[in-house]
Amino acid sequence: MILLFVFLLGAILGSFLNVCIHRLPKRESILSPPSYCPHCHEPIKFYDNIPILSYLLLRGKCRQCKGHISFRYPVVEGLSGLISLALFIKYGLTLQSLLFLLFTAALIIITFIDLDYQIIPDIISIPGIFSGIGASFFIPIMSWLESIFGILIGGGFLLLVAIGYKWLTGREGMGGGDIKLLAMVGSWLGWKAIPFILFSSSLIGVLIGGGSVLINKRGVRSKIPFGPFLSLASIIYVFFGPELINWYIRL
Repeated sequence: MILLFVFLLGAILGSFLNVCIHRLPKRESILSPPSYCPHCHEPIKFYDNIPILSYLLLRGKCRQCKGHISFRYPVVEGLSGLISLALFIKYGLTLQSLLFLLFTAALIIITFIDLDYQIIPDIISIPGIFSGIGASFFIPIMSWLESIFGILIGGGFLLLVAIGYKWLTGREGMGGGDIKLLAMVGSWLGWKAIPFILFSSSLIGVLIGGGSVLINKRGVRSKIPFGPFLSLASIIYVFFGPELINWYIRL
């Protein structure tokens, strides 16, 4: 029952994340008005806004206009619920678990906004940098100094990559949003996490992004957002990073 309760709380959080994903790129308030249908703009009743369950009962359609509701809504709710459950299993009912839930929630918002609009909103990444410094006083795996170095190394490395790429090609390669995102990740996970996250996100990007280019027959110069790969690698590190690094060192 406890595990189910934790999952449900995470799914409810996911419902709020959907609001952020939908409204932040449009510069709309995430607090008002209440949730509404993206087609007819009718307010959604509370009994039609139950995470995952309402979507299944309504078969992915608005009760009023029968307009199709994106499958992304239950996906985000389910993903948030599973991450909440996994954090509880790994870290227990602790402040560290709650802080990492907030961190991963920010990464989920960033991921889906970047997929849709190829932007990473400063309203998430910049406060996230300062929040990470504050969280470092309560996360046992690192100190506040490691958090500061994480910001400098994470953001600084991608900044150098962006400058170098533009100097060599004359084109923008790495967006400023990615730079601020990795700085945020560094503030939450410390500088030791940066090499793992850069390597893992690059590998995931080559596999997923390269496959997408081949399947969709797009050119090699087509833009593929890097934020989702950085976010996925960061979430992997939250759960398995130190263990994977120790395993690699022992090889």
